Amino acid sequence: MTGTIIKGIAGFYYVYVNGSGVYECKAKGAFRKAGIKPLVGDSVEIAVLDEKKKLGNVEKILPRKNSIVRPAVANVDQALVIFATASPEPNLNLLDRFLVMMEYQNVPVHICFNKMDLSDAKWQSELAEIYGNAGYEVHFTAAKKGEDVGEDDGVGEIRELLQGKITTVAGPSGVGKSTLINCLKGDVVMETGSVSEKIGRGKHTTRHSQLIYLGDDTFIVDTPGFSSMYIPEFEKEDLKDCYPEFDKYANECKFLGCVHINEPKCGVKDALARGEISQERYDNYKLLYEEIASRRKY
Repeated sequence: MTGTIIKGIAGFYYVYVNGSGVYECKAKGAFRKAGIKPLVGDSVEIAVLDEKKKLGNVEKILPRKNSIVRPAVANVDQALVIFATASPEPNLNLLDRFLVMMEYQNVPVHICFNKMDLSDAKWQSELAEIYGNAGYEVHFTAAKKGEDVGEDDGVGEIRELLQGKITTVAGPSGVGKSTLINCLKGDVVMETGSVSEKIGRGKHTTRHSQLIYLGDDTFIVDTPGFSSMYIPEFEKEDLKDCYPEFDKYANECKFLGCVHINEPKCGVKDALARGEISQERYDNYKLLYEEIASRRKY
C-alpha cells in the first residue's frame, strides 16, 4: 500500500492510506543504518501486518519533492506563517527569521495575521505594506473558538489558499493558530474511522509535527509553536539573498557582492532612504547579519 506519513512519534509512524485509514507503522532498520529518517509528509510504501489492528511496516520512502529542516517535513507546497495583529503584538524579528528560513529552503510563504478584530485598520495597513512590498501575500483573519466561518473573518480565503496543497503552518504560541486550524477543519474528518484514537489527538498540545487532512489532496502540517528561532547555518554573505525586496536594487550597487550594510553607493540603502524598502525589515536584516557574523567567530 502507498500512503502519507501524517505523524511520527517515539519511533512510530502513522500512515494515512486513502480509502483504508491510518496504519501505525515501524520503519525498517535499513533506514536507520542508511542514516535516513522518515518525515511527516513523506509518501511511503507500507506492508500491512495486521489489517484489523491497522499495523504495518514502512518499507520504502518514495522520492521527495522537497524537505525542510525546521519544521522537519517533506513534500510541502507552501508555508503559512501565523502571527497575531495584537495580544500578543507581533514580533517582526521572529517573523523575519521564519521568512529567511523558508526563502533559504525555497518554500513559498503566505503570511496570516490573526486576531484582526483586536487591531485597527491603520496597523493592519502598515503590516500589509511592510510585507506586501517585500513580495509576500498578506492575509488577515479573525478566527474564534466555536464560531462558524463568516464572510468577513478571512478564514474562507485561507481555506481557498490551501486547496489541493500540502501547507506547513507555523507560528508562535498564543496567536490563535490552533483556533484557526480548527476553523479550517470544520466538520472534516478522515473518512475511515477514528484517527484521533490512533494518533492521540487532543491529549496534549502540539509537540510534534503532524499532517492534518482537510479534503481531497489538501493537508496542513501543524507544527509546534515557536518563541525563538535560529537562522540556518549559512554564510553571512548569503543572507541578502533571503530578502526578496533587495533583488531589484542590487544591480544598482557599485560593488559586486555588496551586502548592503557598510558599502558606499549601495542601491539597497538608497532605496531604503527613499522609503522603498521597509526600515523594520532592514533593521532586522542587520541584526541577523551581525548574529551570523558573530556566530562564525567561534
